[in-house]
This record gives sequence, structure tokens and C-alpha cells, in this order.
Amino acid sequence: MTTNTDSFRTFRRFVFQAEREVAFDSPDHLHPWGTKQDNSRNRRFNHKLYALYGRNNAPLWILDMGCAGGGFVKDCLDEGCIAMGLEGSDFSKRLRRAEWRTIPENLFTADVTHPFRIQGEFQDGIHPVQFDFVTCWEMIEHIAEGSLKQVADNVKKHLKPNGLWIMSVATMDDIQEGVNLHQTVKPREWWLAKFKELGFQHLEQYVRYFNTQFVRGPKYTAGNSFHLVLSTDPDKAPRIPKESLSIRFYDAWLGSKLQRFIAGQAGI
Repeated sequence: MTTNTDSFRTFRRFVFQAEREVAFDSPDHLHPWGTKQDNSRNRRFNHKLYALYGRNNAPLWILDMGCAGGGFVKDCLDEGCIAMGLEGSDFSKRLRRAEWRTIPENLFTADVTHPFRIQGEFQDGIHPVQFDFVTCWEMIEHIAEGSLKQVADNVKKHLKPNGLWIMSVATMDDIQEGVNLHQTVKPREWWLAKFKELGFQHLEQYVRYFNTQFVRGPKYTAGNSFHLVLSTDPDKAPRIPKESLSIRFYDAWLGSKLQRFIAGQAGI
């Protein structure tokens, strides 16, 4: 039973335990690439997420798995959320790269293909916590097919009943210096069936709500990818807010090729 929404408690810090603290046999650790250069963020995604959940004077709890440089986590913290990131390689941690230098108490290394436990230290003690949503930006395809169940089990354990698991999924190999970093390369239909088997249902209406505004994806640095928004209980998922036509146009425009071209011409 989650306890992190109890209003009488004051959150102080995360208490994290991982069966395996580094994914030592992962290609991403053995041959660092994205983990040594990525630091993705998109505050427009954050703002749409806040509108989706509503603040209600309570902070959102956010877990980013495969956080790389931790930029997304840092933005969430700056905007009043309680957020943490997990990364399989210790490359950025050892070099204090990007946000590992600024928010080390919110970024942790872990092999997410093995069990882990996230707790919080509150004013009245240490208690289990769960998150409003979990994100995986270009991470899930880096997991070997046989390990996907444990990753899903870890998410289930730490996701609130009304929470969402949001991700971008690449559909092509990623060969860097002769090493394929993507261990499970499958089409969208395969992933939908796999997650259904693992106890998650995809909610396409939420992909339409975000309207291309994700941290990673076809519009943002990952052309050959698609998005999934997963739930263990769709009836408990947050209600999608109504949006004006101008907001829909703005989301479609922001980050588009034309918008980037005009911004480049203007030197913005």
C-alpha cells in the first residue's frame, strides 16, 4: 500500500535499494553512447502532464527510467514535483556529467532488469512510495526480450493504481562503433501484444492528447520511434482535459521542421 500521498508526512529524500546497482553486462554500459551524451527534456510535455493530472496542491511523483543525464528529472524538480531518475550505466555518475553534478540525491544507478525498491524518508519515518507516472525515453528497446517481464514488474510495484507508464520506443537497430545497443527491435504491434501479456493496456487517446509533445520521439531526436501510454487499470487513469483548437495547433507547430527552420533563420 502506498503512503506517499498522506498529507501529514513531509518528504525528505529517496531511499533506494537495487539488487544490482549497475547493468554491467548491458551494451549501454560496456560501450557508453546515449548514456554519455543524452540529457533530454521538453517542458511542454511537463506542462501537459501537469494539466492532465491536476496539481490539487500536491506534488506529482515522477520516476524516469533510463534517465541518462537527468535533464528531465531536473526540470520536474524545478517545477515542484518529487522526481527521481534511474540509469543502468554509472558513466554519468562517475564523471558527474550533466545533472548528476547538480541533483545527485535524485539520480541513482540500477539494473532495472533486476528487482529494486524505492522508499521515501518522511518526517515520521521511512515508507514505500509509488509514482503518478513512470517514463522511459528510448529505453525499453535496450532491454533484452527475456528481461522485459522483470522491468514491467518493477514498474507495477512502483506505479500508483491510477498512474501511467509513458514511453518512446525505437523500431530500428542502433549500431555504434560496431555494437548494436538495441536488444529488442520489434514493430509497434509486437510491443502492444507484449505489454498486454505483461498486464498493461495501451491508451492511444493519451498519445493524441500529448499531440507530439514528448521528451523523445519522432519530433525530438528519435525519428524511427513511436509512443505508448500504458495503464494497469484504464478505468482509473486521469481524465483528459479539454483543450482549445489553438492549443492543439500550438502543440503540432512547436518543434516541427518549419518552426525549427524559422527559429534558426531568426537566430533563436
